[in-house]
Amino acid sequence: MATQNIVFLVIFIIFLAFLFISSFVAKNWVKETDDYVLAGRQISTGMNIFGVIAIGFAGTTMALAPGFAIQFGFKGSFLWSAIYSFCGLAFYGLLYSNFVRRCGAQTLPEFLEMRYDGKTRSVIAITSVVGMLGIMANNIVSAITNICAYTGWNKAVVTAVIFAVIIAFTYISGMWAISMTDLVQVIMGIIIVPLVMVLVIKQYGPLSGLASAWPNGNPMGEGFMGTIPNAGLTYPSVINFVILFASALVWGNNYYWMKIANCRSEKVARKSFVWSAFLLLIIFCVPLGIVGLYAGAFHPEVFTFNGGTVMPTGAYGFIASTLIPLFGSLAVIGAVAASVSTSATSALGASAVMTRDIYQRLIDKSGDPKKRLRASKWILIIVGAVTFILCQFPGGPTYLFAFANCWLVPPSVLLLLGMVWKKFNSTGAFWGALCGMVVMAVFELLELTGVFVVGSYIYLATLGLIVSFVAAIIASLFGKPKYFGESDWERVPNDHNRENITLDATDKEALRLICVGHKYMADITDYMGLDSKVTDAAIEHLDRGGYIQRAGLNMSKLYTFSATDKGRAVIGLSGNDAKLASVGLTPDYVEFLKLVKTGDAHKQNEWIAAKKIRSMQMAAISSHLTREGYIKEKGLMRRKYEITEKGLAAIK
Repeated sequence: MATQNIVFLVIFIIFLAFLFISSFVAKNWVKETDDYVLAGRQISTGMNIFGVIAIGFAGTTMALAPGFAIQFGFKGSFLWSAIYSFCGLAFYGLLYSNFVRRCGAQTLPEFLEMRYDGKTRSVIAITSVVGMLGIMANNIVSAITNICAYTGWNKAVVTAVIFAVIIAFTYISGMWAISMTDLVQVIMGIIIVPLVMVLVIKQYGPLSGLASAWPNGNPMGEGFMGTIPNAGLTYPSVINFVILFASALVWGNNYYWMKIANCRSEKVARKSFVWSAFLLLIIFCVPLGIVGLYAGAFHPEVFTFNGGTVMPTGAYGFIASTLIPLFGSLAVIGAVAASVSTSATSALGASAVMTRDIYQRLIDKSGDPKKRLRASKWILIIVGAVTFILCQFPGGPTYLFAFANCWLVPPSVLLLLGMVWKKFNSTGAFWGALCGMVVMAVFELLELTGVFVVGSYIYLATLGLIVSFVAAIIASLFGKPKYFGESDWERVPNDHNRENITLDATDKEALRLICVGHKYMADITDYMGLDSKVTDAAIEHLDRGGYIQRAGLNMSKLYTFSATDKGRAVIGLSGNDAKLASVGLTPDYVEFLKLVKTGDAHKQNEWIAAKKIRSMQMAAISSHLTREGYIKEKGLMRRKYEITEKGLAAIK
């Protein structure tokens, strides 16, 4: 035992060194809150693949993939894995990437104010924080459980160390720290998880021998608890997997929103989520399911369903303890890395909501970037303290996970309805969210106290989804939609269907950007450095006044614009400015293209500093020039620029 613990401690220290070195490397890249929260929208396809996989490669996955294999056979484990990977991650990337990246909102609650109102944003901001903190606590408890079970160390000491590690490296450089460490953690997982599977097969024999050791002789299709139901309302079942691990865990979760919002473009986000789904399933979930089969086949006596002390969800940790110290320690470190990566992402997701949707909107309206960056870091520490309390939640990781997802079902409903249904309104959004959350919170309390176990009849997340959806639809009948959802609103402006709107300075600046080709809301919000509620109000003024035209009234077309003749007349571009605007350029953009031609990154950064261009403003400029075909964005870490043939032609 002593040798095993020494080996584990050495490997754990090396793991921590990698985390903190990565964080300090990224520290100089954080200049303001937007760098801290979204890495300046600089995340590449490769980095985001690692980031999304790191979230999926979590303590929950380490527990459930082998656990379901024991309970329901490999088919049950694979179904769960495939539903999370494809219905959750891939579907989210394919359906939501354009919408999330183009609408410009940095957080999901911020979008809900754009689409509905401030009241809905405030309610969902609070509930999103609670949900993400619950997921963070769940993963921390999982990491602590794995370490203590393997080493026998004191739980309080291990808890303190894990908390300090997560908060410290995230505090240093925020999203950049998480993105860098995700790279380290996923590479570790890519090596460790398949290695554990290979070692287990070598130790216990080939897959063909599983059938003879399996109680019913069918390890692929049936587990110790039979087969998994397809349409059962109680957990687990296929339908509940879709609701819990797709709708709640992914679609309604702010940190998955941020994983799209931090990307260089919607194409980067879409590709990274789809690739992540395939890689997570093949490299992580399938090997973990196979490890679970071996644990159930050759050590059935240790599990609780046979009178033992190990839960099926502890199969991975148990198998690790049967390996030699070096490989056992690596196996546990892999589980810890999975928990730490997801915990850190949850921590930043929660602190981002508290910073942008609560602190900046309701407390500090100064706009001072340094002050807001300091506040973001202090809020992260508060997040850690609250999560520590949640780790004492009765019932352990299973109840923590259920508790967390109670708060994430309603946002997923509001996001989907707001995206596809132009008539859906703030009344439906508020009451749908409130009813769903109250119902789930009440039944969760009744279940924890033993008064009434709703899970015997219907899974809590499924109940919450039904209540939220039905209440939202009914309540929307008594509310008024946004102006573009009114039955008499016409999308295409003419001389008779618009209002006489007097434009203010914000309206005119937004219109100027649209006139030079910035066609997405994200460009407007990022360039102007404002909260989405402000730029959304400006877009409404411009639309009502007939100065712009939306590309459509739902999906991402709602946040895609073009200037009308009336709008261009107001801005009054002439001469060379008008000529440049017609091809999506300005004098400053031409100047920047000339610097990109030189290939000198130092000169480019000097120009950005001299012009006092903020990171998100540069993200808007870069995204625009890339869409127009003047430059290409490259670089695995930070954004690097390469001029195209079209760009060269533009500066001749």
